[in-house]
Parts: sequence; structure tokens; C-alpha cells
Amino acid sequence: MASKSTLRREMRALRREHASAVPENMRGLIFRHPPGPLRELIKPDWTIGLYHAAEHEAPASGYARHFSEAGHPVALPRFESKDSPMDFAAHDDPFGEQDLEHGPFGIMQPAASSIALTPDILFVPLLAFNDQGARLGQGGGHYDRWLADNPETKAIGMAWDCQLLDQIPTEPHDMMLDAIVTPTRLYGPF
Repeated sequence: MASKSTLRREMRALRREHASAVPENMRGLIFRHPPGPLRELIKPDWTIGLYHAAEHEAPASGYARHFSEAGHPVALPRFESKDSPMDFAAHDDPFGEQDLEHGPFGIMQPAASSIALTPDILFVPLLAFNDQGARLGQGGGHYDRWLADNPETKAIGMAWDCQLLDQIPTEPHDMMLDAIVTPTRLYGPF
């Protein structure tokens, strides 16, 4: 099995190639709302954790709009600095995104004045996954550490179908996903 660093490099290239072939205006439509079986797992009072997608990641903005319209509080990751832990804060404007600012990693995040929230379910980006719920992330460990500190939160991966691998190298600190959603399939819940 390839090392994590080799897999990350290969999967970034594969994801970039795949996402670039999908017209940008179509990407959001593909992930417009979560599939019915996944929506059924979500309780009415749950706070939904999402992410502001970096280039080529499975877009999560459609889910933010869907859950906001359904009355759920929506939260996005927020970093005070590159060295600070990942926290979550309210994303109250998923249609205009006027409540977001550039974070230390160059990704849009809730403004410093946003209310801190703890998601009950968290949709996470990834580079690769397998059909057992293993996830290969970017390598910073932010989601793994946050999920380890919040074990009651359900973790759902969002991915393009091309990101499925037979095997993912895992280490003891790697957190498993409860399910993964792609444009064509829901893997899990596990």
C-alpha cells in the first residue's frame, strides 16, 4: 500500500482532474441537498457542521442552504491562526455568504464575531475514502483532533465517486466516518 503522502499527492491530482471536468455551475447542483436516507438520520434540533469547499473539493454550499432553509443552525470551521485548534462558528448567510471572511489557511470562515457552535453532525471534506468509513484527509489532523474531542458528533464524508479506494492507510489517531455521500451513492451508515 502506498504511503499517506504518496496517496495524498495522487488523490489531489485525481480529484483536480475529475472536478475540473465538471462545469463549475454544475458542481453545486450535484451536491444540492443530502440524500433522503441521510436526512432521516438528522434530528430536527441538530446543529449541522459543514465546510467552505476549497477548489476541487465536493461543494458543501448547497447543503448549507438546504439545512438553513430547514431551520437547522449551520456551523463552519473557524481558526484564529494556523497554530490554533479548529473550532466551529455560526454561518448565518449561506445564500450571500456576507458573514464569512478569509481564514489563516485561505479558506472562507465565519467572522470573528460569529457565535461559537458545536455540530451534532459534521460533513467533512476528504482526499480519499473506502467503503468501510476510513478517510484520508489533507494531513493537518484538524478534523481528526476535533472529532476525537467530540465523539458524540456524527461524521459524514463528502466526496466525488473517483475518491473511493479499496484501502486507506490508517493510524490510531485517524477517526472513522459514520457515512460517506457521493454524487451517486451513500456509503453507510457504518
